[in-house]
Amino acid sequence: MIKINRRFCCRAYNGNTISESELLSIIKKYRVTIIDVRSRQEFNEGHFSGAINIPLCEIRKTIGRIVPNKDEIIVAYCTAGVRSARAISILKALGYRNLYNYIYQY
Repeated sequence: MIKINRRFCCRAYNGNTISESELLSIIKKYRVTIIDVRSRQEFNEGHFSGAINIPLCEIRKTIGRIVPNKDEIIVAYCTAGVRSARAISILKALGYRNLYNYIYQY
């Protein structure tokens, strides 16, 4: 089971906010891939249990091998939401449809 840090919030790519309980419900019902788009060093310093580290600079060349199903639910996150928002844009351009972005809340 994935633990959600209450200091994070999840926003769907279309701007709708998903509460922690809604996100946990999605995780229970569906296969969800959580991608940490921070650097390997940042990832090694701490990350969500079960997250896959794909640094933003590698997302285009790596995602198809890791998530071949473009309908799979993907949650991208980073420290401040900038890199993960960029990752979501890249994934959308590649044809992925169920995209969510974690934004760190200080």
